[in-house]
Order: sequence, then C-alpha cells, then structure tokens
Amino acid sequence: MKGRYWHKSEEPGKIVCDLCPRTCVLKEGDRGFCFVRQNINQEMILTTYGRSTGFCIDPIEKKPLNHFLPGSSVLSFGTAGCNLGCRFCQNWTISKSREVELLSEEASPEEIAAAAVRLNCKSVAFTYNDPVIWAEYAIDAAKACHEQGIKTVAVTAGYINPEARREFYSVMDAANVDLKAFSELFYQHLTLAHLQPVLDTLIWLKKETDVWFEITNLVIPQENDSEDEIARMCHWIVENLGPDVPVHFTAFHPDFRLQNRPATPLSTLLKARKLAMAAGIRYAYTGNVLDPASQSTYCHQCRELVIERDWFNINKYALNDGHCASCNTLIPGRFVQPESIWGRKRVPVGFKKE
Repeated sequence: MKGRYWHKSEEPGKIVCDLCPRTCVLKEGDRGFCFVRQNINQEMILTTYGRSTGFCIDPIEKKPLNHFLPGSSVLSFGTAGCNLGCRFCQNWTISKSREVELLSEEASPEEIAAAAVRLNCKSVAFTYNDPVIWAEYAIDAAKACHEQGIKTVAVTAGYINPEARREFYSVMDAANVDLKAFSELFYQHLTLAHLQPVLDTLIWLKKETDVWFEITNLVIPQENDSEDEIARMCHWIVENLGPDVPVHFTAFHPDFRLQNRPATPLSTLLKARKLAMAAGIRYAYTGNVLDPASQSTYCHQCRELVIERDWFNINKYALNDGHCASCNTLIPGRFVQPESIWGRKRVPVGFKKE
C-alpha cells in the first residue's frame, strides 16, 4: 500500500518521511525508525496497512479514558513498530516487533467497522503500538467506523508533524496522549525523542479541535517521579490546556530495557494525584494499581461520587446527561447513559477469511 506524508530527497534515490519529527531519510529498501514505512522504488510503502497484531474487546477505561463513554466496550487493535524508542515500553513485543508477517492478522477498514457493529462496541481504538505510524490505515478505518456510527479513539504518544496531525485527528473522537515526562533529558535518553512536539500536539488538540482527550503519565521511580517535575507538568497542563483535562498517573512495572527500577508504589501515585489537584487539575486518577477511591470520578463542584470504579468495573453511575446527579454540574467529557456495563473483560476477536 502506498503511503502519504513524504517527499523526494535532493539525494538521488532517497525519500524523506514527513509523518513525524524524526523526518527519516530513506534510501532504496530502507525502513524508517518506526520499521513500518519503507522506501520501495522511491515511493513510501506501508508494510502493515490492513494488518494487525490482534483484535480484542476491552473496556474503554483500559485505554485509559474515564470521561468518554464510560462503561462501554471498545474494539482495540494495533500493528507493529513504533516511532519512539522507549526503554521502558510495556508493549514492547508489539511496538518493537520486526516479525510483521508472523504477528499480523488481516482486516480491511470496512471489516473492522462491521466487526465493531456486530460485537456491539461503541468505539474502535487504535492502540497497543502508536497509530500515528500507520496513520493512513487508522484514518481509513476511522472513516469506515463513522459511516457505521462507531466512535474512534487514538492511544498515542502524540509524536506527529502538523500536516499529518490535522488529517489524523480530524477523524478521531477521542484520544489518550501519553505525556511520558516533563523533561527533555528524559525524552532524549529514555524515549529517543523530544518533549516539545508532544506539548505542541496537546496544545493543538485543545485549541484547534473538538477531540476529547485525556493524558497518561507513566510514573517511573528515579526517572520522572520527583515532586518538582510532576508539579511543573501539572501547572503547565492547567495553564495551557485548562483544568478539565483528566490526567492518569499510572504505575510502572520493570520491563524491556529498564528492569533496574522498582515498580511504582501506590504512595507515589497518590502523591502525584495530590500535586495535580493542588495545581488545579479537577480530574486526576491513578492507574495500573488497585485503588478504587482514586480511580473513581467525583464532581468537581460538590465532590459527590458520580462514577465509582473498581479496576475497570463500574459499580455506580450517577450522571444525568453528563450532569452530576447531586448538584447538576456539567462534568467535562463525552457521556452517554450506558445501556450495560462491559466491566473488566478482555475478549480476543478473530478475523477469519472465508
């Protein structure tokens, strides 16, 4: 499949990828840093278009999104590769995969949309690895989903150039953006990327789109867990994005190439949540730990419990058309009274060809 977001280099036989800030220069046969975009005959070829590492039905809260269709199920899938080089990657078997042929399952955009309808999923999530590197596939699938009345979700690190960003997010209803740290040094050393493009994406989402988005910060001991860094990040969020963007502080578990750090203690996540709320963030959550009180949603006006969560289960839903049932304050988000609660089930889905 031919891709977009590239131009020919001034050097004979080479092309330049314009998708993300890496702007990889590729000679014939070369693949980009992401591994899935390749120069073949001086054109950009998408090696994973229409192919996935697998499909699962998840709770929307697992993305994590707490203010977007809570309680609903989402059809989730990803491909292989990534345009970041995170040493702590929690999905490294997918994002770092070089065995595309062995891992991939075929599904067209139309088949994905039809499956979501058949399985009664309210949305489709482009996740597991970063969908910006397979933007063309995600965009086509999102358009097919919208034709069937299915919402779309991007789970991403936000590392994308402005031209591709406009088209990519124009077909997304919601996003969770992974703000991995609030330090350029962290981004350079632990993700092989840069902080500013991610901040630019967040500001652009807030100011230029209607996409509902939430932020995840994976808190890694001795790397990005200092009170000063977390406080600066939270103040930046309030000043640039406002107080209503939910922030998820999630626990790190030793994995991939960062196994010399301990798992994040709950006390660190609770401290981060407290700092966020002190900075003015109205909806701060903990994740990857058992902590129902800090994973539940409280009205920012009267502090009444409006959504009670236990992991990905919802035990209480006290919203009326998105308003607090106690004081009628509008809770920021995209809420629809759930017909049923999906819970914490994770159901693999196959796409068998006849």
